[in-house]
Amino acid sequence: MTTPAEAGYAPVNGLELYYEIHGAGKPLILLHGGIAAFELFETSLPVFSKSRQVILVHLQGHGRTRDIDRPLRFEFMADDIAALVAHLGIGKADVMGYSLGGGVAIQLAIRHPQAVDRLVVVSEAIKRSAYYPEVVAAFDQMEAMAPQIGANVAQSPLAELYSDVDWVQLFTKMGDLLKRDFDWSEQFAGISSPTMLVFADADAQTPEYIMEVWRLLGGGQRNAGLDGSLRPQARLAIVPGTTHYNLVATPVVAELVAPFLDAELPQPSSAN
Repeated sequence: MTTPAEAGYAPVNGLELYYEIHGAGKPLILLHGGIAAFELFETSLPVFSKSRQVILVHLQGHGRTRDIDRPLRFEFMADDIAALVAHLGIGKADVMGYSLGGGVAIQLAIRHPQAVDRLVVVSEAIKRSAYYPEVVAAFDQMEAMAPQIGANVAQSPLAELYSDVDWVQLFTKMGDLLKRDFDWSEQFAGISSPTMLVFADADAQTPEYIMEVWRLLGGGQRNAGLDGSLRPQARLAIVPGTTHYNLVATPVVAELVAPFLDAELPQPSSAN
């Protein structure tokens, strides 16, 4: 990772939320997946920071943000990011979230639309039934397996990087979060921010779900026309040769997302 232009802790909602700022320009907040932290964006950061002020965050209980006596919930973490936006005085930012961070980004756009300009959701679902059965089974087992998994991770290079993380507690709280049923379809369809969805071609969510959520954004409804004028405002990318677990490790995601963040988008119409 490059040396940040600024790094610090923001006092938000009882947390000391760690953040770093890289580059200059329009703000872009990157929200990492579960367990690991923003090192996941190592290949994306150089692409985005060329023309943007990239804000990297460690979510509750991850990395350098110490946990507090509060369960992990997408809604709570979204409120944390909204408070960080206010703390930094940036008004509104583009937001890209991967996996767990994608759920936080979605809730941020639902709960705090005034804080989100463009929204990018990478390999995350708006309902639990989107995942393959074996993924749901792993979610259901995580809380019970937390002592074993946490002890293994405590011996890993990730633990050397973040020695203060209580890995058993983190996996326990993550399991408690992921075992809960949810369906945000109605709220997601009402998001006003221009939105891009990014998935792996061998993702944790089913292809049927990917088409379902794409249709909620106006996609898959009709031919876009010779000039493309009838295409939806939203965008969909499926990255070949990737899975849920290595998707953001490729530079392709940033290369696909950057043009969306910079593009002049068509205005939504009643036909979308």
